[in-house]
Amino acid sequence: MPELPEVEVVRRGLAQWVAGRTIAAVEVHHPRAVRRHLEGTEHFVQALTGRTLTAAHRRGKYLWLPLAEPDGTPSDRALVGHLGMSGQLLVEKRSAPDETHLRARFTFTDGGRELRFVDQRTFGGLAVEDSQGGGIPQRLAHIAIDPLDPSFDTDAFTTRIRRRRTEVKRALLDQTLIGGVGNIYADEALWRARLHGARPTDKLTRGQVADLLDGVRDVLSEALEQGGTSFDSLYVDVNGQSGYFSRFLAVYGQVDRPCPRCGTAIVREQFMNRSSYSCPVCQPSPRTRRKPAEPRQRRS
Repeated sequence: MPELPEVEVVRRGLAQWVAGRTIAAVEVHHPRAVRRHLEGTEHFVQALTGRTLTAAHRRGKYLWLPLAEPDGTPSDRALVGHLGMSGQLLVEKRSAPDETHLRARFTFTDGGRELRFVDQRTFGGLAVEDSQGGGIPQRLAHIAIDPLDPSFDTDAFTTRIRRRRTEVKRALLDQTLIGGVGNIYADEALWRARLHGARPTDKLTRGQVADLLDGVRDVLSEALEQGGTSFDSLYVDVNGQSGYFSRFLAVYGQVDRPCPRCGTAIVREQFMNRSSYSCPVCQPSPRTRRKPAEPRQRRS
């Protein structure tokens, strides 16, 4: 599933190619593409036709584009999108042939390139939703700010994660605690911080949390510079271009390859119906507490 860097790359493309344009028409080619729009497909089309997409924002792994009314007045609604496992938002020439898995099409009054939602596995989706204070759609309100946001509160995060009684990787994947981090970048950040994913969060020192946040920020920033991580043709930007950060992954997907730091073979472990990758030397597994020995019984 696309994580923060991949979604941010798409957001930047939407800001460049779509923001400020007025929708002329909307076509929905598959009902699952708008299943999150509870009022139905026809209402989805009506809610967008004639509206202007004024900007492009991201919260965690979600995208949203605020809408303006036909007269230019800002509205309290926004087009919200989630890419799911294979979703793509592509800006295409109107003459370009339809993609095999085209689910929705947006044309604009300026007659320029159109926006297409393509989704092979149909786990992603689009909806028009009300916004609340700060212009954030209600569906996204529970998602925490990501660590690249200037308003991210490091002290508050440090306190919250150390109060949790869970494993550190589970905490990184909790979107109510820290936004945008998924399986790939959690493993990479933990390797950089020399922490095993099963390390108890309530045992972390403030220094270890600081190292973890540094690892998260560094790996997300570096992935952004490379356009994200693309393992196949599904993860692309709005122009259909793949990201290249997969070439720089230290542990994720690198089982049996040498650790870039110490040379030990990377191992894979099962984690929440997926895989975790780590270096057994750089990231030692937390020690299992031994049960106290039972007192010996005296012989009669």
